[in-house]
This record gives sequence, C-alpha cells and structure tokens, in this order.
Amino acid sequence: MAEAKKVTFKNIVALQLIIIVYTFSGVFGKMATRGNEFMSTMFIVFIALDFIVLAVYAVLWQQALKRFDLHVAYANRAVAIVWGMVWSAIIFQEGITVFNIIGTIIIIAGTFLVNSDAE
Repeated sequence: MAEAKKVTFKNIVALQLIIIVYTFSGVFGKMATRGNEFMSTMFIVFIALDFIVLAVYAVLWQQALKRFDLHVAYANRAVAIVWGMVWSAIIFQEGITVFNIIGTIIIIAGTFLVNSDAE
C-alpha cells in the first residue's frame, strides 16, 4: 500500500492558488458572452483566455497531484464553488443568496464526506 503524502500548509495554499486559476476559466467564459457578439474580437479574446487558463490549470493540477493524494486534492477542489461566488459578486456584481450559501455548504460537505477516509 502506498504511503500517504504529507499535507503542509504551504501545499494547501499552493493548491488553493491552483484552484483560483481554474475558477478564472468561468470568469473569462462569462465575459465572452456578456455584451460581445458571437465570434467578435472580444468574444475570441475571452475564449482564448479561457483556453489558456484551462491549459495552465491542467499543468498545475498535474503538479498538485504529485504532492497530494487524489482524495485530498479533489476534496479541496470543491472550494472552487466558493471562489466562483466570490468572483460573481466582485467582478459581475451579482448577489449571493442564502440558498447559494446553503447549496455551497452542502456540496462541499458532500465532497469531503465522499472523499474522507473511512478509518
């Protein structure tokens, strides 16, 4: 049986930064469709940025998996929902409702429950 990888505060912060990078994919995707006609210059710019972010994220995620067990990395990945709500409030001035918060808590709790060790 493989030995568990050590989780440090520094690695958790690095993992959260990687997840933040990932959440900007959604931001650029939404920016592409907000007031930009399909295939306009700005639409293409934002879609290109979206692809770049996803490519960078893919490389960073592979590096994260070298430092974390998959269940630890994936459980932390659920925090992307929180970052998405933060960006929607800050960048797009969208409201955060009680139902958004309750739903986010349920998703994160479920992800941690499914990925937690049964020992």
